[in-house]
Order: sequence, then structure tokens, then C-alpha cells
Amino acid sequence: MFAELALEPSILLLLCAVAFIAGFIDAIAGGGGLLTVPALLTAGLPPHVVLGTNKLAATFGSLTASVTYYRKKLFNPHFWQRSLFYTAIGAVLGTIAVDFLSNESLEKILPIVILLAAFYTLFNRMQPDDKLQLPAKTTKLYWQQRLQGLTLGFYDGIAGPGAGAFWMVSTMALYRINLLLTSGVARTMNFVSNGFSLVAFIYLGHVNFALGIGMGLCLMLGAWLGAHSAIKFGSKFIRPVFICVVAAIALRLAWQAWSS
Repeated sequence: MFAELALEPSILLLLCAVAFIAGFIDAIAGGGGLLTVPALLTAGLPPHVVLGTNKLAATFGSLTASVTYYRKKLFNPHFWQRSLFYTAIGAVLGTIAVDFLSNESLEKILPIVILLAAFYTLFNRMQPDDKLQLPAKTTKLYWQQRLQGLTLGFYDGIAGPGAGAFWMVSTMALYRINLLLTSGVARTMNFVSNGFSLVAFIYLGHVNFALGIGMGLCLMLGAWLGAHSAIKFGSKFIRPVFICVVAAIALRLAWQAWSS
């Protein structure tokens, strides 16, 4: 049985506007869920339906962004095939496990970890935008891809906030590639984890399709604009947006976890 809820036209319009902004931000730096999840909760949807509906909408946006990066040759599916596969497995396992995990400790630790990610990006020496060389294929690289994909896919599957930010920071740290290639990896892996997690949410009946599709179309438009802006203006544009988004995620999570 799928979750449906009648909403006022004004609320629908507001949710679509939030989705557009979230899609723009998400295509550049991740963190779009920081806007859409609270907006859906405010609209009165049950928490599990919020997570499932948000996954549906986010899948639209992440697909648009990932296709844009792929067409600009900023993502190589063959090179990242292990990451793709293990991200999918992790996302399904995470979604299934969402009802069995206690998130209290995780919620208190996450703001600190995410804030450290912002500092890493702020002070880390970035590769120039014109350096598009991928690292050499080694056994170590393959295991890094498997572990990263499984861990972050699982985290995103349990509706983890800031999954895109973690993808960007960990990819820069592990593979030493520039921000454009990093964004291509993060957006594509987000699409994979969103898509496979969505399948599990649909099976569990936690998706409002009408609302998810409506918001998803607005997310697509925002993601298209965001991805093209990131590609056009490069790391000078991506880096400050990313740092601001990650800092905002950390502050919100800190307030949410510690205010009580």
C-alpha cells in the first residue's frame, strides 16, 4: 500500500520551490536533503514516508546531475564500476536496516565528522581543474572503492544526511583527483544509492508518488542548472559552495542532536 496525502496547493508550490533550490545545491556540493527532508516533515508526512518520498525526488535530481557530468567526460563508469556495485549493495542493506538501528549516538557524532570534512576541504591542496587524470588501477584502489561504496551506500540507505559531502571529501582524500572529477563521482554514486534505496522504500510502501514526482521534476531543473554552473566555473565556484553547505549541515545536525 503506497502512502498518499492530500496537500494544499500553496504547500505543494512551496515544496517544489524548495526542491529546485535543493537540486541546484545538491548538484554542486551535495546536501540537498538538508532542505527537502525538513520541508516534507513540515508538510505533515509521516517520517518513513518523508524518507521514501525524498528518495524518489532525489533520484530525479541525482540522475540529471550524473548524466551531465558523464556527458562532459567527468565520470568514467568503467573505472568506478566497483564503487557503483558496492554502493548499490550498501544502499539496499542500509534501507532494510533503518528500522533496526539506534541513531542517537550517530546523530551526536555526525556534526563533528562533517565539520572536519569542511575543514579538510578548506585547507586541502586541490588539483587544478585541467588535471583530469585518474589514479592508477591497483589492488589497493579496488579495495578502497569497495569499502567506500559499501560504507557510504549503507549510510545513504539509512537516510544519512550529508552523504554527498562524505562522497566528495573521501574521494578527494582517497584518490587525489580534482573537484570536477570528484563532483562527477559523488553525484553518480548518490544516484545509485538513491535509486536502489528507493526500490526498497517502494517495496515497504513508504513513498508518496505524486509529491515525489512533482518535487523530482523541480529537482531535475535545479540539478541541471547546478551541474552546468559547477562545470562552467570549476573549483573556484564548487569549493566555497561545498564548504558553506557542509558547515550548514554540521550546524543543523549539531542543533538537532544536542539541543535536547
